[in-house]
Amino acid sequence: MIERIFYHVLTELNISNYALISHLEINFSKGMSSITGETGAGKSILIGGLALVLGKRADLSALKDSTKKCFVDATFSLRDYDLNHFFDKHDLDYSPITSIRREIVPSGKSRAFINDTPVTLDILQALGDQLIDVHSQHQTLSLTQEDYQLEVLDALAGNGSILGEYQDLLMAFKAVQKEYTQLKAQQSQLVQEQDYNQFLLEELNRIDFRPNMMRELEEESQTLSNVEALQQQLGSVHQHFYNEQMGVLEQLNSMRFALGKTVGYGTLYEALSERMDSLVIEMNDLAQEIEQVSEQIEANPARLEEVDAVLHQLQHLLQKHQLGSVEELQNRRDELAQKVTDTQGMEERLLVLDQEGNRLKSQLQSHAEKLHNNRVMAIPQLTTQLTQILHHLGMPNARFELNLEPIDQFNSNGNERLHFGFSANAGTGFGALKKVASGGELSRIMLAIKAILSEYKTLPTIIFDEIDTGVSGEVGNKIAEIMRGMSQYMQVITITHLPQVAAKGKHHYKVFKFDEGGTTTSQVKKLSMEERTTEIAQMLGGNTMSEAALIHAKELLN
Repeated sequence: MIERIFYHVLTELNISNYALISHLEINFSKGMSSITGETGAGKSILIGGLALVLGKRADLSALKDSTKKCFVDATFSLRDYDLNHFFDKHDLDYSPITSIRREIVPSGKSRAFINDTPVTLDILQALGDQLIDVHSQHQTLSLTQEDYQLEVLDALAGNGSILGEYQDLLMAFKAVQKEYTQLKAQQSQLVQEQDYNQFLLEELNRIDFRPNMMRELEEESQTLSNVEALQQQLGSVHQHFYNEQMGVLEQLNSMRFALGKTVGYGTLYEALSERMDSLVIEMNDLAQEIEQVSEQIEANPARLEEVDAVLHQLQHLLQKHQLGSVEELQNRRDELAQKVTDTQGMEERLLVLDQEGNRLKSQLQSHAEKLHNNRVMAIPQLTTQLTQILHHLGMPNARFELNLEPIDQFNSNGNERLHFGFSANAGTGFGALKKVASGGELSRIMLAIKAILSEYKTLPTIIFDEIDTGVSGEVGNKIAEIMRGMSQYMQVITITHLPQVAAKGKHHYKVFKFDEGGTTTSQVKKLSMEERTTEIAQMLGGNTMSEAALIHAKELLN
């Protein structure tokens, strides 16, 4: 059983322009609150309005006045609930006193706010599920689900911290498994390509790539292919430079000498002479370089064959890889080298992942065994408490049989399944809840489970919506006792037709309707002790209230 200071959750509810409600405001307190009223007075409207603020889809027909906006405001005290992580996750401002607002405009559009911050309905509903638990005879299907049944058993078993560690390990284990599977698939594909990639890489490695390689080789090939023509042309140029009588250098030197004699006649002539000097120097350099190039050119068939072979290989590789330059071939070579390296490194990474997976699996198994052992010890306690409560609720022959069956995989709550067997009648075998329990039986079982859970974990505000319909006065009294017991640990709000249940509430609200301006309006009033006595007496004896009904009402309230 957990120890905690009680803090109520729902503190205030405001509804405007919804169904039969023009405007109402209810302030709720801790403990158990009873809500009563005649059939059709509007008790279900309160649940509908609350459902809106908890994320239910809006219906334009719910507007009392279709020309005005409908809104529902709810205020919650969150001091006893660890919801900071929820607000951080959704980038919301956390406050111990949190307000939720839902608006529906006449056009049919709706908006939702948490602490004045606009939110989606999904976020609103996710928060609402942690704040309010509406319990009715039609909302017990979760009881038949295995995850919920295990959640109940784990609460009694004290598995909270172990289960949290287990789920963290499971998340890490699944991440390792996912990476291993993906890497294994990549490796399989790369292994199939490995031989071909290795061949391509070796083919590219035979060439010593360098910048401007293609252009240089093409120029060298052109030179070696035209040695005789180049020697002939360069020889002709050399002859024009150095001819003794008509050579270009001889004539330039004569012109240079002549211009040199004009220098003394002014700056213009001096500039012309300097330009001629520069020209002579440049022509001399050009002549010498042409002479050197001519001397270096020589036929080399072997080198020409070698250059042409490299060019041919480059062209072949460019075409083979569908590339446009030697630089791209270099990049392709580097990519292939990386792929070959990756294939070799994948085996090492797969080995690491396999070891990590085995380590996590061992820890998961250890935690799963702890969960199992604690559950085994908690099963007798759960079945005993359920049986005792249900005996008081008019099910004297109710019996439970809970069995844990191992499975060969890890899921969110361990590596086992829970079989939650139930029998309502003496002499009958056990069957699955969803198959053998009636709606009324499921409702009482759920009430019993919620009562047990309230002692072991912090639960949200629970609203019981006429779950006592159709039960006897004595059973109704037991239901009321259970609700009042739960209200020691949590806020309980019950909508009821039974005076026995209504009298057990610490607070009492009455829903009533009246005609105003030609329209019917619903309203809620918190009753004083005198008003409570009258209300319960009317519930006992009808509108014709007798002295005996008043006495009985006072006895119930006391």
